[in-house]
Formats: sequence, C-alpha cells, structure tokens
Amino acid sequence: MAKRLFSSPPVVALGGALAAGYIRLVYATSKLRCEPADTVTKLFAQHPQIFAMWHGQFMMLPKIKPERPADVVAMVARHDDAELIGSVLKRFGMTLIRGAGAGTRRRSRGGAGALRESHRAIGHGTTVAMTADVPPGPARRAGDGIVMLARLSGRPIVPCAMATSRFFALKSWSAFTVNLPFSTLGIVVGDPIWVPPETDDAALESSRLAVERGLNEATARAYALAGATDPLSAESQISVAKPSLSLTAYRALTRLAVPLVPLMLAWRARRGKEEPARRLERCGQASVPRPSGFLAWFHAASVGEANAVLPVIDAIAAEHPEIRLLLTTGTVTSAKLARARLPQGAVHQYVPLDNQGYVQAFLAHWRPDLAVLVESEIWPNLVLETKAQGIPLVLVNGRISLASFRRWRRRPGLSRPLFSAFSLVLAQNERLAQRFTALGAPRALSVGNLKADAPPPPTDLAGHKRLAAALSGRNVWLAASTHPGEDDMAAVAHLTMKKTRPDLLTIIVPRHPERGPLIAKLLTGANLSVALRSAGKLPDADTDIYIADTIGELGLFYNLVPVAFIGGSLVPHGGQNPVEAIKLGAAVLTGPHWRNFADAYDELLRAGGCVQVGDAASLAEAALALLEDNQARLAMMARAEGTIARMGGALPRTIAELERFLPPRATLQHAS
Repeated sequence: MAKRLFSSPPVVALGGALAAGYIRLVYATSKLRCEPADTVTKLFAQHPQIFAMWHGQFMMLPKIKPERPADVVAMVARHDDAELIGSVLKRFGMTLIRGAGAGTRRRSRGGAGALRESHRAIGHGTTVAMTADVPPGPARRAGDGIVMLARLSGRPIVPCAMATSRFFALKSWSAFTVNLPFSTLGIVVGDPIWVPPETDDAALESSRLAVERGLNEATARAYALAGATDPLSAESQISVAKPSLSLTAYRALTRLAVPLVPLMLAWRARRGKEEPARRLERCGQASVPRPSGFLAWFHAASVGEANAVLPVIDAIAAEHPEIRLLLTTGTVTSAKLARARLPQGAVHQYVPLDNQGYVQAFLAHWRPDLAVLVESEIWPNLVLETKAQGIPLVLVNGRISLASFRRWRRRPGLSRPLFSAFSLVLAQNERLAQRFTALGAPRALSVGNLKADAPPPPTDLAGHKRLAAALSGRNVWLAASTHPGEDDMAAVAHLTMKKTRPDLLTIIVPRHPERGPLIAKLLTGANLSVALRSAGKLPDADTDIYIADTIGELGLFYNLVPVAFIGGSLVPHGGQNPVEAIKLGAAVLTGPHWRNFADAYDELLRAGGCVQVGDAASLAEAALALLEDNQARLAMMARAEGTIARMGGALPRTIAELERFLPPRATLQHAS
C-alpha cells in the first residue's frame, strides 16, 4: 500500500519538485570553484557525447546542464527510484532512458535495450548522461556498457564530478552523497576519453580503466576544490578501520630489535654492504648539517631506483636552485652512484633502518618539507612517522608486483594506513595505478616509467680507449647485472658459442660487484681463462671470460658490445632494466623472469625489439644468431629504439605533478 502511494504520479511529481528545488538551493547558496573556470563550455565542447559520473555523486550534476531544451537524456537503471529521478530531471530540461544496468559487465535484455536507445539518442544529436557504475556495484568501478556505447557511437566519454564541503553520505553501496547548502561547491570536468571503433578485448579493458581513472581523478579534484574528504576515499575509510595487530606487532618488533642493530651492521660491513664510517646514518644520525631553506627529500632503495629518480632531481635543481635536495639510498653501490651524479649542493645520506626511533631522529634533523619515495619503498615506520610529521608523501615511478599486491590486499589493517599516507602516487602504468588505489592510495595517476626517460649511464669513462682496444677484432657479448646461477649459464653459453666463434669473449658484469672474485674462482675451476677488472686486468687474446666487477661502468660495456643479456631474468629475481642497454646500442636478450620491468618487456617482445631465452642453450643460440647476422641485429635494434621512444614522457609529467608540492619562489622559507 505504502509502496503504491509513494510511486503514485502526484507524490512522484511533488517529490521531484521538492528535490529539484533543493538542488537549486544548494547551488545558489554555495561558493563555486570550477576546473576549468568555464566548465560548461568544456563539458559540451564535444556535444553530443557521453556525460559520465559516479553513482554516489550525481545529485548536483543536473545543474551543470546548459539552458538548451531536450539536449541531454539520462540513463538510469530500472529501480523504484527511477520515476522520482525522472521527475527531478524533467525540471532541468532532461528526459530519461530506462535500462537494467547498461554499465554492468553482463547486460540483460533491458540493459541492451537501453544501450540501443542511447546509441539512437546520440545519433540524433543528444548527449547521454549516465553513471559509469550501477547498482548493485561495486562502487567506483566502471562497467563495459559505457565503453561499448562510446565505441558504437564514435563519441567521447567526458568525466565530470561535483562535490560540496558540507554533505552527509548514506550507508548505501555507493555511499550516495546528499549535498548541503551554504557550502563550497567544487566542479571538475575531465578530458574526453575516446574509444576507437575497432577495439579488441584488451583495448576495451584499457578504455574501461581509462574511464575509471578519469572519473576518480575528477572526483578527487572536486573534493579537493571543495576542501572536503571523499566518503569513499582511503583517508575516510581508514578513520573507521580496526587497529591492525600486524602493524602494531611490526612496530614493536623493530623496537625490540635495536640491541641487535650494531651486530647486524658490523656483519654487513664485513661483507662490503655498509660503509663503516657512515654506519650511524643507518641509525638516523646525520653526518652533515641540514642546509637552510625548503628541503625536498628523495629516497631510492638502490642503483636502479636512483638512476630513475636522478633526472627528476636534476630537473628540480635546474628549475629551483633555491630548493635544497637530499637523496637517501640503502646500498653502498647506490651511495657511490649518488656521489658521482648528484647535482652540486645536493646531499646524500644512507636511509635509516626502519625503526621508529631511528626514523624520528632522521626527521628531527632534516625536517623535510616534501618526501618523495621511489618505486616500491613502502617501509611502515618510515611512511607512518613521515606522515605523522605532516610531511607530504609522494611515491614516484610506483610499481607493485601482482604477488605483492595480493599480499597487501589480504592485510587491509596493514596496507590501508600505509598507502593512504601518500598524498599522491605516480605509477608506471594504469594497471599499477589501479592497484595502488585498491590498497588505499587517495590519488594514483598513471604517468609512465621514468626509466624510459632516464639518460643512459655514462660511457666516456677513464680507461674507455684501452678497453675498446682490448676488445677490438674479437666477437664479444655481455651478460649484464647477473645474479647467482646466471654466471654459470653464461659460461655454458660461452663454451657452446666458442665452437662456432673460437675468438669469442664473454663479459660478465655481476649485479653485485663484490661477487666478482667468487665468480672468477668458480669459472677458473671450470678450465676457463678469466680476467678480473677489479684487479686492474684487461682481457687478452686468450681470455674467455672478463669479469667487470666494478661500480658505475655498466654503460661503458653496453656501449662496446653488440649483444647484451640482461640478468635477473634466467633466475626468478624479476629482471633488470633493458632500457639502458638499448639506448647505448646493445641488442637485448632476456630470460622469462622479468616481472619487475613488465611494461618495457611486454612492449619490446611484442614489437620484436628483444629476444626471450630460457636456458644456457637458447641463450647461446640467440646471442650467436645476432652476432652472426648484423642486419637482423640492426633491425631488432631499430624496433627496440622505436619502442623505447614511444614509452617516454614520464619525466615531464612527474615533474609537473611534483611542482604542486613546491611553494612559489617568492615564499620559499623554512622555520629555523
């Protein structure tokens, strides 16, 4: 009885009038902040189009429609509230298309009918407004329907979001937001998203993710303009999360482990993994004073991460010479790289071990104004103590493996406090940005891989001419960044290839140079003639294996060899960066374990820009083929170089996002 009463035409009409009046009241009493300034012009620049929004955020969106009759229709799912929604929309000059969830993954007959009707409406010059997520959810997950409509119609999807500083959110699947009057109203219109007419399943999924990302970015920006917290954001969710026993236990264990730290550091120093004179830096005790002024702190775990972020540091130093720069790393090799390549005035320190007291001492001394972590450096105490100090945290060149993502996802009490601490995550691709968002990052953007933009390592080093002369006239190939187990395979491949090329020289550059003498002993025992670079040796005519166990010379070897196997990939380590070798002219071979550089290898293998091998035999076969067929090698190199060029662009996008955290030059100062 009550249901029939509330669905009767008079009650629906009255409810629609009251709701429309309320929307106008909120709009009229709120202070507008728009991005861009003329949102209506941008929104309807592509008219007709698909006007996209999230379900929980659509209350205020009818007000953005321009005053033109019958130029917009709205698609809503078939539910009891549809008549009321239709009554509201009529008062803003819009009509309704009823469906069964055209945004869902599996469309019912009602949804398919709504899709056809929407396609016809666009064909007649009418814009279609629809939520990208539909009941029963999940919230903020775009469905295929909106992308299918864009593909069929050839018209773009334009994401839009509106948020107010004052609101309350219903306890519904989408946290439907009721905006309140006398607020600040943020309105954001994103860039149009075009879906090509010829789209396979993979490209369709990519477009769906692009819609999801565009709407999330617009929504986050709208709440930022309004000065409010999104009710579905990680920051909002974590405020009601249960305390994490695992996080509490981790922090307690790191405190209890303090008495063992001197023993551990001494043991690492004996193995060449710590600099004895700088061990106190690992306990948070700085070895140099803090420079005055705004301080941007960058942290990179090791050589690869440091190489990726050094161009960012260089760019900031060039554009903002008044900003002070601090780089922390965790390895001896990365420290030596930092000393050689940091811009003048920048400071290097070892990162403190992940203990609350050590991190607090580090932060108390350096008082950074911005913290920028690189790739996957998510240490709980480091992140949480930095956040507790109110220091903006940004993760650049962010990546997280599928296995790590699944482990974090199973522990929300641990992952959400950490990932929600980041003000911004700049991920290497859309898939990774989605993972960071799912783990609690309030804002994650796909900007590309910094390693594709990073300049190659230096080649004009001392000893270049002598080494080039020693290699002249010989068939040479390189096994670079090798890990235990790969040196043996390189040696077996060498013996196989030497049957065809008796003058063959194999160069091994171990990922960890301190392994050089051990590798030399191993291969000498296999009746191979070995020369060790750290001993000051150069290869002669009888040398089989030249072990380059030095730091900072990898670019020199890439530049002097035609073929390079990139290590960490024939053993399940995750691979190493192929971009440097390609930029310096070496054709790349890789094993199957390259998950840490999946974007680069996916594209290179698809384009025929590198060759994947599985064992010593296939490594020998592939390397020999490239050494013997110069034309094939040059063609492969051309494909590789083109692929790397297309992957570029992350550096300027990263710097543009970091600029948001740097104060205007006129106000650069720091409390003493």
